[in-house]
Amino acid sequence: MSDINVTPLVDVMLVLLIIFMVTAPMMKHGMDVNLPKTEAKVMPGEDERLIVTVTSDNKVYIDDFETDLASFRNKLEHIFQTRTNKEAFLRADETIQYGFVAQVLAQIREAGVTKVGMITEPVTKKK
Repeated sequence: MSDINVTPLVDVMLVLLIIFMVTAPMMKHGMDVNLPKTEAKVMPGEDERLIVTVTSDNKVYIDDFETDLASFRNKLEHIFQTRTNKEAFLRADETIQYGFVAQVLAQIREAGVTKVGMITEPVTKKK
């Protein structure tokens, strides 16, 4: 009797299916950013909060100090050398182009910041 045993084939196919199901979500490309929710509660104040502001005329500020985009990353690296909390918040004008905000986000991530929060205005509900 010469029958083909399909049990090993089914076992291999199930293992491959599980491997692909586990690895497929890991193949995403792009920046890892925690996006804000517009109806979020107010966050409690912290002493070491760093706020990066991008104005409508493409000027970048670290807290209240203006900096150019060329030296922005080096300044952030210097700031975060002594901090244990590698967290920054980004506040950008709504009229700014997305590409410029993405450049600033990339510079923040390259400077070693592990968490980036986005600051937004709360939604006003019409009555």
